[in-house]
Amino acid sequence: MSAFRTLITILLFAVGGASAQEWPTKVVKFVSPYPPGGSVDPLARLFAAKLSDSLKQQFIVENRTGASGIIGTDYVAKSAPDGYTWVFIFDTHAVHQALNPKLPFDPLKDFAPVMIVGTAPMAITTGAGKPYKSFKDVLAAAKASPDKLTIGNVGNGSLGHLATILLNQAAGIRLVPVPYKGGGPLSTDVMGGQIDFAMASTAAQAQHVRGGKMRALALTGDKRSHTMPDVPTLAELGVPWQGAYAFWGILAPAGTPRPIVDKLVAELNKTLKQADVNKTLTETLGMDVVALGPEATQKWIADNMARWGKVVKDNNIHAE
Repeated sequence: MSAFRTLITILLFAVGGASAQEWPTKVVKFVSPYPPGGSVDPLARLFAAKLSDSLKQQFIVENRTGASGIIGTDYVAKSAPDGYTWVFIFDTHAVHQALNPKLPFDPLKDFAPVMIVGTAPMAITTGAGKPYKSFKDVLAAAKASPDKLTIGNVGNGSLGHLATILLNQAAGIRLVPVPYKGGGPLSTDVMGGQIDFAMASTAAQAQHVRGGKMRALALTGDKRSHTMPDVPTLAELGVPWQGAYAFWGILAPAGTPRPIVDKLVAELNKTLKQADVNKTLTETLGMDVVALGPEATQKWIADNMARWGKVVKDNNIHAE
């Protein structure tokens, strides 16, 4: 497979700029490694619709789900680097390697970076029926009852899980992490009072907070979020804290010609400037649009892999 990919790359570069100028000449596939209903799939579909219009070629979304995104991402890693297969990633991309020693791809080396589209801080929330009105209430209750209060996340090794571990260490408390299969079941149990708190992205929880069914107590970002402007950050509240963010990005198979990557990046940037797209990303999906270019994207992923990989290893966390 590697020899085939190398040959394809050489042939594509041999035709030089013409390939990028002509691209795309056939259907382009956006792979979503997650099922419909989350945040990755609608992002891929939004871009596919817009680029189909602007580039006059069909862009389709193919869901290749399973193993927390590994199956679809591996498919793209092993696809021909010809500009016709791309993958949309979530923040779990940064912890795959640390959690899975037998991961079938290298999250950095097997991909050409394209863009980090957006980020979102996580929020610590509680059900509206719970007594916690502020994060100070959480600290007081957690210190009074160590290992008693529960805080849900969207899976073992998820950024919500890892951020909870860092929070416990930074604040000197012992909240008990509880893994869920996804944001839906987690939110249901928080609102129903079956669990004390949740640690999940603002994108996943903002609608429930706005609806009055959840109360947001603190954010994990470096600054307040446009989705929850009245909620303070952990740093504001005196917790020694480095910002922690969910993120959404796009990658191509390693060896994809840079002129084609650059052309897609240019089209993505044009799309992001459209008012309806920006509104969907910021209001519906709850993102802060950052639109990092290829080099910054590679650094972002590498930095997150180093940070969260250390948390995984230091705390002996394994994939479920």
